Amino acid sequence: MRCSVESVPLLQGVIDCIDVGALVLDANHCIVLWNRWMSQHSGVLSAETLERNFFDLFPEQRDKRLDTAIGQALNNNMPALLSQTLNRWPLPLYSNKAAAEKGVRMQQQITVTPLNLANGERYCLIQVSDVSAAVQRESLLREQAMALRSQTLLDDLTGVANRRHFDMAIDRETRRARRMGTSLSLMMLDIDFFKAYNDHYGHQQGDACLEAVASALSTMQQRPADLFARYGGEEFAVILPDTPGDAAVMMANAMCRKVRDLRIPHQASRTDERIVTISIGVASTDAGHAGEVYDLINAADRALYQAKACGRNRVESL
Repeated sequence: MRCSVESVPLLQGVIDCIDVGALVLDANHCIVLWNRWMSQHSGVLSAETLERNFFDLFPEQRDKRLDTAIGQALNNNMPALLSQTLNRWPLPLYSNKAAAEKGVRMQQQITVTPLNLANGERYCLIQVSDVSAAVQRESLLREQAMALRSQTLLDDLTGVANRRHFDMAIDRETRRARRMGTSLSLMMLDIDFFKAYNDHYGHQQGDACLEAVASALSTMQQRPADLFARYGGEEFAVILPDTPGDAAVMMANAMCRKVRDLRIPHQASRTDERIVTISIGVASTDAGHAGEVYDLINAADRALYQAKACGRNRVESL
């Protein structure tokens, strides 16, 4: 059955002025109004659409979410808003000629609204908004927020995790170890005689030393959950989830060797080699016996103090 509707020039003029796509379907899914915006972005003129079935013009929309929304509006008087996240490019609409030539559809938000006339005839209004710019802005803001968040969790000098990041991670991993019944190890490490290094070589060279040590040691943590962080000054910390004490001590000894292998001169050091070295204290919780955060940190601190008291350039554990 052919669809027909009396022309409404004034209404057509109004909808041609709005900056969104607007089309009206009758109860048979035939297009009775099609505004200029739709013509501009689809390449289909209004005269080519009138009295055509919407799904003949857009066959890919049959049995899709838009088809369901139109049916609900016409049969059940229910409006619908198609999620832009799930329905980004439903209709072949393009922001400009260049985009059309490349086949890059605009990102769309579509609303379907039932229209009930006094004579009982049912129609539905479909409005299409170009949200491409809004989506791009949202994506940019999200990227900027992520970059800002990353910056707030990184140490400005060394680029490794900062104290704030460490505090968040050790709290999270301690709670996880307690909940899952897994082991957790923590290293606290210190560059030996670093104050003497700064006094001898100057603070600029001291910063370069910190960067070199941090860069070398940060590459040794291979698992995503491991965290190497600057704890403060010349002190660093390493969080090792699901790692028993003996494995943590092995890694700590490897880290001491790694720093020695850098062969950074340290004439003010009181160690025999006169190179930059580190001391490490290791504390661990047995599987299923994770205590409080401060207990683990205090234990690692005591082990570090013991390493220093025993001559530095070594690993001690509790």
